Amino acid sequence: SAASDVYKRQVLGHEFVGRVVETGPEVRDVRIGDQVFSSDFTACGHCHWCGRSQHWHCDHRRFFGTGELFGPAAQGAQAEYVLVPHADTTLHRLAPGCPPEAAILMADNLATAWSALERARVEPGEVVAVIGGGPVGLLTVHCALSIGAGRVIIVEPTDARRAVAESQGAIGATPDTAVDVIDGLTSGDGADVVIEAVGINPTLDAGLELVRRGGRLVSVGAHGADAWNMPVADSFADELSLSFVIGNPIGTRARLQQMVVGGALDPTFVIDERISIEAAPAAYESLIRHERLKVVINQW
Repeated sequence: SAASDVYKRQVLGHEFVGRVVETGPEVRDVRIGDQVFSSDFTACGHCHWCGRSQHWHCDHRRFFGTGELFGPAAQGAQAEYVLVPHADTTLHRLAPGCPPEAAILMADNLATAWSALERARVEPGEVVAVIGGGPVGLLTVHCALSIGAGRVIIVEPTDARRAVAESQGAIGATPDTAVDVIDGLTSGDGADVVIEAVGINPTLDAGLELVRRGGRLVSVGAHGADAWNMPVADSFADELSLSFVIGNPIGTRARLQQMVVGGALDPTFVIDERISIEAAPAAYESLIRHERLKVVINQW
């Protein structure tokens, strides 16, 4: 596929922690020797969009390790060195007491999960359904419970991934049992909030089936389809709110880091393998087969 060709020509790696070894003449805040973690994309920090904390829409955005799928190419971090444009905005210092592995997840997966819940305006006691048990879905479960969601249901076909979510306090359901499970918990009303964390049309359809009247459906999966047939009349009659969100590490990382240091969040439970760079090809094969959740390459 075209996407596969792009990745073959790229240095991968969009979530990373490292130590600064050199800075350019425009860098003012980041200093040589700092241990830092990065956003998965760059932003200038001073444009109209950055001023509104909507860094994803910055005209200077470059996404690490993904070719030109999300703007001009920026080589990723699975290498000895990585070049970081707009370093003062793109990078953030690692705080004392914050594990580097937790900081890696703040670069994308944890920030994405948190951004989804913020967009959904989840309130304590509400019933939240999460569709998809990959790292983002599992971290959404973890974050929803940390902010006081009443019940959190994970909708995931894979037994092992459901078990991970259940170990965090979620109620497990398969795609076939999700309606019955949620109806049983809500007297047939449906979930207050549904977070769709897969990124395909069938899971959007499933979200509409699970959300209550007047509820909120937030899609945080990376979609590739050009169109989706939304049942507009029913959605209007049910007063549904639908939104799409991309994680904003730059806007959320300071708060997330404080929550990690303070013990409110520990996102590292999704990491199930730690490898050297030489083992990366085999690890990618395991990820393709869904045998791993999150693999960390440790260059140190």
